[in-house]
Amino acid sequence: MAENVWIRAGATILPGASIGRDMVAAGAVVADDVPPASLVTGPKATVRQRWHI
Repeated sequence: MAENVWIRAGATILPGASIGRDMVAAGAVVADDVPPASLVTGPKATVRQRWHI
């Protein structure tokens, strides 16, 4: 897990998933790698928004 990661209430990070400088929203189930500078939400941790850092 990288710096400045926000893991909100109810989020589940499964083994093997890599998280960069991201925000994981409430209720997200992260099973795959999350790209840097993105917001993921929902039961399949779908990328909802990306920004440039």
